[in-house]
Amino acid sequence: MAVSNRLPIILKRKKDKWSIEPGSGGLVTALAPVLKNRGGLWIGWSGGTNDADLAGLMDLASRHAGYSLFPVPLTREEVQDYYYGFANEIIWPLFHDLQTRCNFIPGYWYQYLKINQRFAEVTAMRSRETDYIWVHDYHLMHLAHFLKEIDEHRQMGFFLHIPFPPLDIFMKLPWRTQILKALLKYDLVGFQTLRDRRHFLQCVQNLIEGVKVRGRGPVTTANLGGREIRVGAFPISIDFNAFARNAASDEVSDTAWYLHEALPDRQVILGVDRLDYTKGIPERLQAFKSALERFPELRGKITLVQVVVPSRERVEEYQMLKSEIERLVGEINGRFTSSGWVPIHYLYRSLSPYELLAYYRLAEIALVTPLKDGMNLVAKEYCACNLEENGVLILSEFAGAAAQLHRWAIMVNPYDIEGVSNAIHRAFHMNPGERKAKMRRLRRAIKRRDIFWWVNTFLKAALSRDLYSFPPIMEDYIPRTPLDVESGERDQPPES
Repeated sequence: MAVSNRLPIILKRKKDKWSIEPGSGGLVTALAPVLKNRGGLWIGWSGGTNDADLAGLMDLASRHAGYSLFPVPLTREEVQDYYYGFANEIIWPLFHDLQTRCNFIPGYWYQYLKINQRFAEVTAMRSRETDYIWVHDYHLMHLAHFLKEIDEHRQMGFFLHIPFPPLDIFMKLPWRTQILKALLKYDLVGFQTLRDRRHFLQCVQNLIEGVKVRGRGPVTTANLGGREIRVGAFPISIDFNAFARNAASDEVSDTAWYLHEALPDRQVILGVDRLDYTKGIPERLQAFKSALERFPELRGKITLVQVVVPSRERVEEYQMLKSEIERLVGEINGRFTSSGWVPIHYLYRSLSPYELLAYYRLAEIALVTPLKDGMNLVAKEYCACNLEENGVLILSEFAGAAAQLHRWAIMVNPYDIEGVSNAIHRAFHMNPGERKAKMRRLRRAIKRRDIFWWVNTFLKAALSRDLYSFPPIMEDYIPRTPLDVESGERDQPPES
């Protein structure tokens, strides 16, 4: 059984008629085969505010999916305080090390508890003692706490898709102890990286009395009051084969060729991000501007295609971010545009799946520079679609993907404007042999540990009796310091 804030569906309304479309994305791709035709169940909010009207549509969607979809009803006020409030104005910025953006409003906390209790009641009603319940993400950290108040006999795992902050930042959360104790009610708590797991365990050891942590490797245990809680690092991934197969289709190939014809004799740099302040889009644009200023030979030879997917457009902070991005795009294009060349092509819209794959195929360089990210699957999707193996990945040190991909990407500090501009210059001049060697290893690493590997590894950690049978998942990436660079340290040769 899967439980998440949202069901794996897209709810659409035309006039007074509702329709439901199947959702997409890595989580749906990974969990659907596990749930399908086995009596599986997915519990979550539908995205609407009157789920009673959707009962017939839910039954139809369940039959198409091959597993049951059960909605948890939320009112408009509850969505505002629980989702937009607690989840997106407290946990999201705090866990991304941007605590100055937090609004620690007590009413948000109480609404969050109320909704978690409701999810727990629905889960208890719809599950059996033999079911394994897998809960996803920061919206539902208290679900196990409330479920155990109702019924002790459920095996439960939790996976956090976003980063977990270090102790000094987590301490700022007014409800820090309650959150940690709630997470320790799960049987397994999973994180994206070893760094996130280390931060969690440091918080637990410093803020919860009587916790003992033991073990090494991807999965360790925390003992509290005689209960053992497994704590592990499980980097989420993509369906590599599906991305590579679809990228090779005639439709995508033709679209990529058409786009390339419109941008001749230059290298295309691609950025794809949801509109959010964690993605570092203004900093990226400043770095691109710095590259054009400091390396005149790039002018007319590179084009940045920046795709921004609309998100939370009614929130003033996001409106201001959008205005800042558009101001920078206009300033850079106004300053550097010449006959036949516009430095930045800016797209503020969602791309169709095939259009996105075509841009992945088109781009010689991917610029993935979030200020902080749990994983960042754009980096992995770009590599999977780079069938010619001629692309270069520029990757933020603060993306979870850095732990897996740092050996073969150009790593950057997204706050370092000149450092990122240097990386753009380096990527532009990288010779074909080095490009192919690095991209081949990137693609191999992602293919080996794809989304199905992620599901299997998590479930093995949840259900296996032998806690020490796991191979190393990945290493902990530590950014190089300026001293390393000044001393002439270079990237280690890629592994074979």
